[in-house]
Amino acid sequence: GMDKAIEEAAAKIQEMLNKSRAGDSGLKLEVNEKILDSCTELMKCIRKLVKKSRLLQTEIVAQGRGTASAKEFYKRNHQWSEGLISAAKAIGLGAKFLLEAADKVVSGDGKFEQLMVASQGIAASTAQLVVASRVKAERNSSNLAGLSEASREVTQATAGVVATAKSCGQMVEDVEELDMEGLSLHQAKRLEMEAQVRVLELEQALETERLKLSALRRRHYQLAGDNEL
Repeated sequence: GMDKAIEEAAAKIQEMLNKSRAGDSGLKLEVNEKILDSCTELMKCIRKLVKKSRLLQTEIVAQGRGTASAKEFYKRNHQWSEGLISAAKAIGLGAKFLLEAADKVVSGDGKFEQLMVASQGIAASTAQLVVASRVKAERNSSNLAGLSEASREVTQATAGVVATAKSCGQMVEDVEELDMEGLSLHQAKRLEMEAQVRVLELEQALETERLKLSALRRRHYQLAGDNEL
């Protein structure tokens, strides 16, 4: 499940880094190293988070089950267990999305924004996991404190990926901008037309995606509402 997804993602990121070091140089290598290092750091923090969340879960079950079995405790508190399971699944999926985004960026056909969205998704799922866990935890539990600290580290690491993606995107743009120096009038005119067309296409695409996003959000809330009944 989630552990396997996280382990695989971490191993793949390391693999991509080795491959880039062997085959790339200059700006491309610098960008890839920065991106992949920030992703590795995030994976490390997610691993720790998962460990801490398990410790807290075990403690909650041990304290709350009385003479019942752990299985019975989860059954009795099925809404709480569902919340934990869905948060954990979302983190596993987030790791997978992050990996796909990193893979695309490193191979040159991805967008830095995809990395940002993937990391922000992980941050949101992490918050969900902490909220779900906190519901049944003892206030002064050291395992709860451990989970909260691990969650802060994940949040910092996701911010790190976002900041790295932004600065790398800027570095790549700066290099592309410099290439305009040698353009003739004719080339400049043609590129300007192409850019105008692209801007219109993007504006239309943005409007379509906005509508799609709000429809998906509505559906998400409906489903979440149904699940809670």
